[in-house]
Amino acid sequence: MKQRLEDSIQTGGTYKARSYNHLAFVNCLQGNCEEAIQNLKEAEKILMENHEDQFDERIIVTYGNYAWVYYHMGQLTEAQSYLDKLERICKQFPDASRYTAMIPEVSGEKGWSLLTSAAQYYEDAKECFKKALEDDPDNTEWNLGYATALSRLETFSGTPENCEPTKSMKQFRRVLELDPDHGEAMVLLALKLQQSNQSEEAIELVEKALLKSPNLPYVHCYAAKFYRLKGDMEKAVKLLKKTLEMTPHSTILHHQIGLCYRKQVLSLIKNPRSKRPGDPAFQQRAELIELCKDHFKKAFEPRPLTFIRAQLDFARICSLNEEYENVEETYNNLLRLEGIRPENKQEICLDVGLFELQEKKSEANAIIHFLEGMKVDCNSVERKKCRDNMKSISERQIRRNPRDSKAHGVLGLMHQLDGKKREAVESFEKALELDPDNEEYLSALCELRLSISVNNDFPN
Repeated sequence: MKQRLEDSIQTGGTYKARSYNHLAFVNCLQGNCEEAIQNLKEAEKILMENHEDQFDERIIVTYGNYAWVYYHMGQLTEAQSYLDKLERICKQFPDASRYTAMIPEVSGEKGWSLLTSAAQYYEDAKECFKKALEDDPDNTEWNLGYATALSRLETFSGTPENCEPTKSMKQFRRVLELDPDHGEAMVLLALKLQQSNQSEEAIELVEKALLKSPNLPYVHCYAAKFYRLKGDMEKAVKLLKKTLEMTPHSTILHHQIGLCYRKQVLSLIKNPRSKRPGDPAFQQRAELIELCKDHFKKAFEPRPLTFIRAQLDFARICSLNEEYENVEETYNNLLRLEGIRPENKQEICLDVGLFELQEKKSEANAIIHFLEGMKVDCNSVERKKCRDNMKSISERQIRRNPRDSKAHGVLGLMHQLDGKKREAVESFEKALELDPDNEEYLSALCELRLSISVNNDFPN
């Protein structure tokens, strides 16, 4: 995060004061309190220069951060002086508490802080921007934040936003009404239009964004993603490498480059010559796989707790190259993660299950992971895939051996998690018939029958 914030400041992003505030937070956590104070001074200076007419509203977060950092430094007099400043400012706002006011500027800043942290905070970020827009509907920053939060939530199959993928498009158009030259809004809208097969307008927006924002890394990154999805790998890689010169440590850029190379690998694999050692196609495939791995590692190594997608992509390319030790190490690290989005957890379980099934030929281990994915309470595409794979394995095992009690038990668990109590009872009864002393099946059957009896779901 520190590197990303420094890159944002260095490349002259529009909202440098926000980046300095975030950087102060990170520096304070790392014990660099003097550096944190310098960051806050920079933020204060920028706010005074750019928002003199709204300085009191804009400075609340920064003054709060000053008080917080000085408190951690043990300089209580300085901390109190900033609390006093906050108290004087907050008296201007009717609904404010003593030291803060949830006015649009504060709600919006909170939204951006959450949005730039990790995926599990996107819903909260969306609500912050929504609140900011209630009182300040024509603010470009809050409209962009709201659109971005919606857009990211739409990518998760288990969210309500995923059912309304055009909502963010409307919001990005609102940003462009307020600021027709907003490069980031242009490319983000273009990506949404691309998903809806509205390619002509999307291409125009991307080309315009690159002209209007020739030095903004995020604009270039999103534009490169657009070209990659369009199938123009050469243009995408060229744009990403150019942007990498501006921000060489950008994890997002490395991930995008890795995805471009992976697409080339998958295309090359279709060529039979790529499997013949000594053939140029074989050598090209090997080089592309190494490039993939290198860029994926550079994407997730600085962000092992949050960049889950890059780690899954690394594991997939290693599996393709039969580097199973790397695959297992990556999956073991991912399975230990806690506090992540439910869709991410389910995707990890799905990938590990497929690896166990397809590469290690272990149906038993695959079922364990598919079952874990199903247990996560989120109605996503990944959960459905876990379920479908579990069902296929169990039914295949029953066809091979109709007296396989474990397979019937797995079907019972699957139906139970689906809320299909009648089918679950039938499967567990069959499993117990074949394995009468199994306490797990007996317990599950008793629980189901009790639930049915209490809720009167169907007659005994």
